[in-house]
Amino acid sequence: MKSMTGYGKGVAVKGDRTFTVELKAVNNRYLDIGCKLPKPLAFVEETLRNGVKAVVRRGSVDVYVNYENKSETDKRIDVDYALASELIKTSKLLRTQYCLEDDFQVTALMRSADVLKITAGEDDEAQVKALAKQAVEEAVKNLDAMRLTEGATVKADLKMLTENIIGYLEKVVKRAPIVVKEYREKLKARMKEILDGVEVDETRLLNETAFFADKADINEEISRLTSHINQFLRCLESDEPQGRKMDFLSQEMNREINTMGSKSNDTELTECVVAMKNELEKIKEQIRNAE
Repeated sequence: MKSMTGYGKGVAVKGDRTFTVELKAVNNRYLDIGCKLPKPLAFVEETLRNGVKAVVRRGSVDVYVNYENKSETDKRIDVDYALASELIKTSKLLRTQYCLEDDFQVTALMRSADVLKITAGEDDEAQVKALAKQAVEEAVKNLDAMRLTEGATVKADLKMLTENIIGYLEKVVKRAPIVVKEYREKLKARMKEILDGVEVDETRLLNETAFFADKADINEEISRLTSHINQFLRCLESDEPQGRKMDFLSQEMNREINTMGSKSNDTELTECVVAMKNELEKIKEQIRNAE
């Protein structure tokens, strides 16, 4: 089992080129990949998405990229000569107007904003894509390792909580038949008290008990809840993403537990139902972290 949250970083270097990918993953019902790319690197987005999809099945994954090309080749310097001329002209006007010493030299002109623009030539897209692929594969590997570590913790918690529910369910199974028997005895005692010495109508007593037993029967709910729990435990042992299925099963377990509660008019059974619901809420919370 894997958690949906995690972080992974990958760096690919070739010559003067360095491509860095960082992945940050959080919970999401579906797979949602967001690539934070500078416009010149838009052509590598599909490579990055495919790298994430190859491993991640569910969750919201943000992809951050940094690319450096320190090669001295293909560099170009563009000069805005019109702007430079205006700056020189303005410098002379200010010197004359205010009788200032002229310290406006070439170095100062080159440092002026927007006079010089340094651009790199177009990169080899095939090389950049290869670096992106290498970096994202490493990042996903590291992300997956963290997700597996956290997933082991989530799995242990889910297993413990499920076993707690099984323990309460076993108490329900033992208690359910006794409830009907106790109801019969209480009803019989009550009827004797009301009739004040008159013999109790056993047929009516049996009918009332049978009616109560039918109304309070939770065997079907016990059977279905047991089936859901067994499926849930199998999901925990699967190597495939099971988050959605476990979410569905938890809803079904909740349905059966609620039905038990509505049928129960016994204090011990009600306490077990409340306890199972409490454990199930914890399970639902943890499932949100499972892929």
